[in-house]
Parts: sequence; C-alpha cells; structure tokens
Amino acid sequence: MILASELNFSLPLQNPVLKFSIILFIILFAPLLLNRIRVPQLIGLIIAGAVIGPNGFHLLERESSVILFGTVGLLYIMFLAGLEIDLGDFKKNKDKSIVFGLYTFLIPMGLGTLAGIYVLGFGWMTSVLLASMFASHTLIAYPLISKMGIAKNKAVNITVGGTMITDTLALLVLAVIAGMAVGEITNDFWIRLGISMVIFAGIVIFIFPLLGRWFFKKYDDNISQYIFVLGLVFLASFLAEAAGVEAIIGAFLAGLALNRLIPHTSPLMNRIEFVGNALFIPFFLIGVGMLIDVRVFFVDVQTIFVAVVMTVVATFSKYVAAMLTQKTYSLSKAQRDVIFGLSNAQAAATLAAVLVGYQIILGETPEGEPIRLLNEAVLNGTILMILVTCTIASFVAQRGGAQIALEEMDADAEKTSDEEATEKILIPINYPENIEELINLGVTIKSQKSQHSLIALNIIPSDNDDVKLEKDAKKLLEKATIAAAATDNQLTELIRYDSNIVQGITNVVKEQKVSDIILGLHKHAGLSGSFLGNLTEGILSKVNTTTLIYRFTQPLNTIERYIIVAPENAEKEIGFPFWLLRVWNIGRNTGAKLVFYGTKGLIRYVKEIHKNHGLEVEYREFSEWEDFLIISRDMRENDALFVVLSRKNEISFTPYMDNIPKYLNKYFKAYNFGLIYPMQQGLSEFKAGNIFSPFVNSFERLEDISHTLGTLFKKK
Repeated sequence: MILASELNFSLPLQNPVLKFSIILFIILFAPLLLNRIRVPQLIGLIIAGAVIGPNGFHLLERESSVILFGTVGLLYIMFLAGLEIDLGDFKKNKDKSIVFGLYTFLIPMGLGTLAGIYVLGFGWMTSVLLASMFASHTLIAYPLISKMGIAKNKAVNITVGGTMITDTLALLVLAVIAGMAVGEITNDFWIRLGISMVIFAGIVIFIFPLLGRWFFKKYDDNISQYIFVLGLVFLASFLAEAAGVEAIIGAFLAGLALNRLIPHTSPLMNRIEFVGNALFIPFFLIGVGMLIDVRVFFVDVQTIFVAVVMTVVATFSKYVAAMLTQKTYSLSKAQRDVIFGLSNAQAAATLAAVLVGYQIILGETPEGEPIRLLNEAVLNGTILMILVTCTIASFVAQRGGAQIALEEMDADAEKTSDEEATEKILIPINYPENIEELINLGVTIKSQKSQHSLIALNIIPSDNDDVKLEKDAKKLLEKATIAAAATDNQLTELIRYDSNIVQGITNVVKEQKVSDIILGLHKHAGLSGSFLGNLTEGILSKVNTTTLIYRFTQPLNTIERYIIVAPENAEKEIGFPFWLLRVWNIGRNTGAKLVFYGTKGLIRYVKEIHKNHGLEVEYREFSEWEDFLIISRDMRENDALFVVLSRKNEISFTPYMDNIPKYLNKYFKAYNFGLIYPMQQGLSEFKAGNIFSPFVNSFERLEDISHTLGTLFKKK
C-alpha cells in the first residue's frame, strides 16, 4: 500500500500512472480547447508537448516510454497511409505519383544544396545532407485528411505515392552521405544495400500477403487479428532498418501489402484506425512537441538565421513542387493545397537525418571542440523548421481538405438522399455461424454513404408461442447488430411472426420497400434444386428485388478474385444495373479482381463503365451454359464464384440453369459462391427515375446503357 506521504510530486513527474493520465487528458482536452480558436488538432498536440516537455514547464521527460509510443505513432501514420490508399486509383495514378515524387525530391534537393553552400556557407557534403532533410516529409496531416473522408481523392493518392518515392530517395542520400563521412562507401556498400533492399521489399510485398491470408482463414478472433497485423507492421519496419533504410518505409510497404486483406469496410480496419487515432498518433505528436525549445532562438543569432533559411527553403520548395504538380495534371487549387499540406510537414525522416548528421564528427577545432557534420545551429534550427512546417501543413491541408469535402458533399447531396431512400438490404438470419459474414457482405455491397440501410430479420412461426424462440431470435439479432456496429454501421432489427419463412420475407420486403435480399446458406450445407425451386416460386415470384444467395467457406477479405458468370441478354434486363452495382462495390471495397464471363454485349457495357474506375477487371467471352463446368478449370484457390440466374420465361433464362445447384455442390463446394437473381418483372411498380437513380449516381459513363435500358423500359 502506498501512503499519500510517499507520493512524489516533484518535477519532472516520475509516477508512471500519473504521467500516463496527464498525457491522456492532454490528448482529450488540448484539441478541444485549441479548436475554439481554429487551431488544427495536430498543432494543438504539438504545442501541448512543448508546454509540458523538458523545454517548457518540464512536467514530463521525453524518456523511453514517450519515445516508444511516439515511434509506434509515426509508423502507424505511414501504415495507415498504405492501408487506406485505393490500389486501383494508385495504379491508375502511379505515373502522376512518380512525377510528383521526383518534383518534391529534386526541387528541395537543388534549392537546399545551393542555399547550404552559398547562403549558409556549409561544405558540399553538409549542404547535400541538409537538402535531403528538405526533400523528405512526413504525412503528419494525413489523419486530418482521413477524418474528412477524402483519403481516396486523386490529390491524396498522388501525394501518398510520391511520399514513398521522395522519402526513400532522401533516406538513401542520408545513408550515402553518412557512409562517405566515415569512409565506408565502397563497391561492397552498394552491393550490400541493393541486395538487402530487394530482399526486404520481396519479403514484405510477397510473403506478408500469404501470411495474412493464411492467418485470417485460420483465426477469426478480432483481437488476434489486430495483434497479428500490428506484429507484421513492426516486423516490416525492422526489416527496413536491417536493409539500411528508415523504418517508416517498411511500415508504408506493410500497409500496401495488407491493403487487400483489410477492406476499408471491415471491422478490423475500424479497429486499426480507432486505436491509432485515439492513442498512438497523438503520442507521436506530443513527443515531437517535447523537442521544441523556444529559448534557443533568443540567445543565438546564428541559430535564428539558420532556422529561418531552412524553414523558408523547405516550405518554398515543397510549394513549388505542389504547384508544378497542379499545373502538370490540371488539378484544382484545393487539391494543390492538399498536396502541399501533406508534403510540407517535416518530422520523422528530418529528425533521423539531423540526428545522424549531428552524431558524425569530422574532426576537432584547435580548442578541442568536435567538428560535426551538422552543427548545433542546424540541430536547433531543425526543431523550429519542424514546428513551422507542421503548423503550415496542418492549416493548409485543413483548408484544402475542407474545400474538397464540401465540393464532394455538394455533388453527392442529391444522389445520397436518393440512395438512402431506395437502398434497403434485408438479411434474414438463422444460423449464428454465418451472421458476421453475411453482415460483412451487406456492408461491402451497400452504398458507403448510407449508414442505415441494413435490416436483419428473424422469422418465428406464428403458430408457435414458445418464449425460448423469441429469446434465441433476439440473441441472433443482437449478434448481427454488434457485427454491423464494428464497421460503424447501424442495423435495424426485425422479429416477425408469420405462417412461414417465405411469406414472412415477402411481407417484410413489401412493408420495408427492400431493394436487396441476402440469403445465407449454412457453411456446410449444399444447394438443392428444390431450395431454388421454392425460392423462385415463393419469394421471387412475389417481390421484385435483387436477391443474392450466398455461401462461404472462407472470410470475405481473403478472396483474391471474383468470377462473375452472366447469361446471354443479362445486360438487357431491367435489373442489370443493380446487380452490377453490388458486384462493383465488392471489387471497390475489397480490392479483389473481378473476372466477368459473358457475351460480347455484356462485356461491352462493363468495359464502358470501367473506363473511369480503377478496379482490376478481366473479361472472358462465355455463352455456352451447357458447358458450364469449363469455368471450374479456371477457378483458383481463394477465388469466389457469382452466377447470375434468371426467373423462368424471362429473356436471360436458359434451361441449363436448372443444373447449377448440382454443379455447385459437386465441383465448386470448396469455394465461396453466390447466386444472383436480378429484378426482372413488375415494372409498373417502379418509376423510371427511381429505377435508374442509384445506378446513374454510382457510375459516370452510362449514356449507352441508360439509353438501352430506357428503350426497353418504354417498350415493355
């Protein structure tokens, strides 16, 4: 037992519980207080770190625990940048990222070297190292941009991709200059660096996804998955350091490697973002603030001069790079601000470079003082540069991001209300084993703007008054609600008493104006022809909704490819845009490849849609449904199969569809599969505007499709 008299309140504080409590309250209140005077949250935490740190009121030391958590926060920022990037857009914009990466590296390197030699009077080696500090940057404003919901904007994609290029090049310059200063640059150095970089990148890019897919298949415990991902991030960071580059490169590569295994709509992604933004990233910002010592700028004129030159050159060169990127690719001023805001902040790599340079001693003065590659004036000037650039970056990024978010909000306002009004996805649940997977599928296929579109239904026979049945139903629905909440989505729970399941689903579809139904099969159950017959005669004959029957054998996030097989004339059905939108959302939200098997007509329409989207899509002509088993030869491990079927007497129906259950049970039982029944009848129940609004709102180039479907609508 600790007595009150034994507590030590001398400064700096030593009690670990009290220290941690103070930091948590700073994380909570500093942004709230400074937000009132429009100071971004990031700057609020940096200022708070300066106030409580060793150069402020000295409440806390910048000791090992702060450094550890700060390092985790820095790596977290880079990991999230790689994880949240849209790989389709990343591939689409890779040339732009390369150009921006070269702009934001070469311009600061050139201006920084000249300023070091001709303005500050340094030697060429010191000047080049100083310039590399300007060339690198830290995505310190990325959490702010992510919270605004514009992380997938083209400007953000370009900047994140360019960050990897410029930071890698800047850190390579650091390694080379440090090696030259101590006389280690030989042919062996270059060979060793090249080989180690290739091995490191190969392990992270190729081995990590295999490990991740294996782990996610084997273990579905949420905590285990989070710890596993975190372990891979730090392993990649260590491998990067072992290869001779900074750990931040490893964290970013780990994010790219695991990108497709952690969909943006998944519960795991929600947990990763929550923990990082709530704890680790604020720790990093507070740790940066603890480095700031304002007093040195009032006692040393040389330090002030060096700091001003460094800050001006770094900021000006990054602005020029952002402006050139804007002019080169005809971006808006708001996008330029976002690029500049994300790329102007100096922190991680800059600190690494200045500390390495400060520790390298080139010789001694006649008085016995060490001659350092980077002197104390540069060290102190770097701290001021970090404070000023982070402040500018936060304000500019916030301004540009707010403008982009406002523009996107205005553009999406009308379509969002339309989608939320028309989109209701009904998920009847009965088996506790597949609830979470069905909810994840519902979250994946829905519009991401709509947070209230999921409905979970459990039906109890109306002639059964067993209280236990209702309790069991409530437990199933509660599990579904928890699964939806883990992805930041709200779910509506429905318990219905009805004469039978088919009648219950039919009535709910009509009452709730349901747009889509997801029916889940038991994980170990097959698909019988009688089941499809009853379904077709029961639900599908009475309601006109896009219906998906789904069975899974492995988690949704471990699927690499979706094989979509559509019949002849599928593109002429009125429900074509709706099922295509759901499949498209799966590819967009999981990053998996979509492989379409269909006729030339269907492929032509899908290609038209794909022109302005960054999804990975492949096309294969297929119309011989009597030879359906040919598709089984193309199936690989971690593939999933979606088959588009039809009600009888509709234009896309073929009698060979009756054989699908037998084929799936015998030849495709090891794969996830789904059967899609599109809307086909009851056109009088709909108005043309409502029919097309979700589709037109979700795709950009639909003139031909809209015309074709509109013509069919009028004819019918």
